[in-house]
Amino acid sequence: MLHKVRSLGLQGIYGYEVSAECDLAGGLPNFDIVGLPDAAVKEARERVRSAIKNNGYSFPVGRITVNLAPANLRKSGTVYDLPIFVGILTASGQLDWCDPDCAFVGELSLSGTLRPVVGMLPMALAAREAGIERLFVPADSAPEATLAEGLTVYPVENVEQLAEHLSGREQIPPAPPWSQEGEDLPMPDFAEVRGQEQVKRMLEIAAAGGHNAAMIGPPGSGKSMLARRLPSILPPMTRREALEATQIHSVMGLTTKDHPLLTQRPFRSPHHTISAGGMAGGGNPFPRPGEISLAHHGVLFLDELPEFHKDVVEVLRQPMEEGKVTVVRSAASETYPSHFMLLCAMNPCKCGWFGHPSGRCRCTPAQVKRYLGKLSGPMLDRIDLFSEVPPLEFENLADRSPGEPSAAIRARVTKARERQSKRFGPDGPHCNAAMGQAEIRRFCALDDEGQALMKGAYEHMGLTARSYDRILRVARTIADLDESENIQTHHLAEAIQYRETEYFSV
Repeated sequence: MLHKVRSLGLQGIYGYEVSAECDLAGGLPNFDIVGLPDAAVKEARERVRSAIKNNGYSFPVGRITVNLAPANLRKSGTVYDLPIFVGILTASGQLDWCDPDCAFVGELSLSGTLRPVVGMLPMALAAREAGIERLFVPADSAPEATLAEGLTVYPVENVEQLAEHLSGREQIPPAPPWSQEGEDLPMPDFAEVRGQEQVKRMLEIAAAGGHNAAMIGPPGSGKSMLARRLPSILPPMTRREALEATQIHSVMGLTTKDHPLLTQRPFRSPHHTISAGGMAGGGNPFPRPGEISLAHHGVLFLDELPEFHKDVVEVLRQPMEEGKVTVVRSAASETYPSHFMLLCAMNPCKCGWFGHPSGRCRCTPAQVKRYLGKLSGPMLDRIDLFSEVPPLEFENLADRSPGEPSAAIRARVTKARERQSKRFGPDGPHCNAAMGQAEIRRFCALDDEGQALMKGAYEHMGLTARSYDRILRVARTIADLDESENIQTHHLAEAIQYRETEYFSV
């Protein structure tokens, strides 16, 4: 007897429908799973066999064939345990059930309890697109599945509970939609930072326009402290942004039943020993998202930038421009989104003390140049804002009065982002940093005085066409923070100031 059960699978960070076709036939006892299954899927045979026997059912004697269609896509993971279990019991007549609008996803333990699965959100979104109305998932994965909306999600604790529901004897209450009320976690506040007003201003501009930024200064000047407070002034994520970012984290197993949805923008800070594959994404045989995708709609913070391997830094160049990264492997090719803000921190030399008033640096000019030369010109050209972080004076450290809180800065940033959203519309760039040539020509026009200033800066600083556009984008953001319709000369002058630093002219 043949019975089909609808299920779901993952390809990259997106879900797709899978049909588990369970066929029982006579012959010598055998249990085969076909449809390009990996080792974890093949091991479902033993988990399903034990779950059937340990819950009082009879495991069919004969030839059992399970086909996971479409058979041309490789299946991986443990999500197919539950649909195989339901298919075998229904095909053998031990479960009287048939509903084409239902789908099942879940990993079984040997006792028949259900364990949570990774990638629940993209699979639930795929279920909604496929017209599935009812989705049966492990109880711990149910909050994440409800984020897809438009589905009735049933949280299943064990197969006995599921069998009672399908038989109509005892219904499983649907999972309530997950609410994010009260879910905001506390973040470090800019009020705790002493001094460094110029750097705070730069970070405010970066947050308001989604610009890449770099901080250069000696050890102990507060670069890392400032960087970790950047998320506290970023504008709230929209529902669409939150779902996009959560899909990536879900596939990587970084969501929980208590926090199934990212309510705050991601902040990723990988160690400088990370590989190029770990940064961009990779793995064999199937690629997985890297740090630049996990930072989607958030911040990628690279502390001690020159200490990262050159290949790791250079792999950022294309994703920073295109907002996506394509990872190619022999078995598959996947494209992941990577719209992120790059924030870098670095010392001015190997010992870290070049230019410090104490004079403790012993690096020669050649050593300083070699240290900073680890960063290529094309990479530096993709950074919008540079700021030197000077060592703190004693008066700043002794001052106990709180600085401006993050909430006040965030209010200005959010207001600037709202101006950008209104300007670009729903189908335009999501922030000033993402403006293309058409938007730059339309919204970044300069008057005669601004043109003269820009011409002088272009010739004096040796700017490239890319850095020219980046200055205009930053100037547009400064004007938005100033609630100005047009870019004024002082807006442009401030934007130019953030492109120039003495450290890269050593």
